[in-house]
Amino acid sequence: MSTSTLDATRAELGLLVLYLNKAEARDKICRAIQYGSKYLSDGKPGTAQNVDKTTSLARKVFRLFKFVNDLHALISPTSSGSPLPLILLGKSKNALLSTFFFLDQIVWAGRTGIYKNKERAELIGRISLFCWMGSSVCTALLELGELGRLSASMKKLEKELKQADKYKEEQYLAKLKQSNERLLSLIKASMDIVVAIGLLQLAPKKVTPRVTGAFGFVTSLISCYQLLPASRTKTKMT
Repeated sequence: MSTSTLDATRAELGLLVLYLNKAEARDKICRAIQYGSKYLSDGKPGTAQNVDKTTSLARKVFRLFKFVNDLHALISPTSSGSPLPLILLGKSKNALLSTFFFLDQIVWAGRTGIYKNKERAELIGRISLFCWMGSSVCTALLELGELGRLSASMKKLEKELKQADKYKEEQYLAKLKQSNERLLSLIKASMDIVVAIGLLQLAPKKVTPRVTGAFGFVTSLISCYQLLPASRTKTKMT
């Protein structure tokens, strides 16, 4: 093995270590396993369903005290120039996500036997899922709004460039990259709404465990992609 090949391998392994050291990345990998198992089990007892249940419980440990993140975002000042409706959507998303993660800790306590009232724990579990669904709706609407703003900004920039090649302009390419990232987030949030509907069994005939598992698996893969160190490095360079 040549020195250059060894250096390249070392660099790639370094990025993998950096990626796996993130608690969020490990959580999303577990999420992919969880929903992949849900898809395979289709709600029927067996090995796949056991993997689904045990992975779901394990993920709750990763999320202990995670509500603090969105609580901090909720009380943090917003960026100047953002329209009030988008600010309100962002704050609503933070409030709902923070509530979801907080209530999810009680659900974990109930499933492990620390919290003894099982009926109340199940009710809190449903409330937490409604909060997560609400946050996904807010995220989808927020991304739609931001995509509209970006589209208008890009059209204005195209007029200013006139005959120049827009794909050679760094400012245009940066906005195009932002647009693609927000479109991916919109797709993920929209699919997560379906996952929440499936978990809450609001439409059991249409959103079956297999459909829930398939959508959840895809959104997990999207989350894993969004957390890649290489993509974040490229974003900073743009």
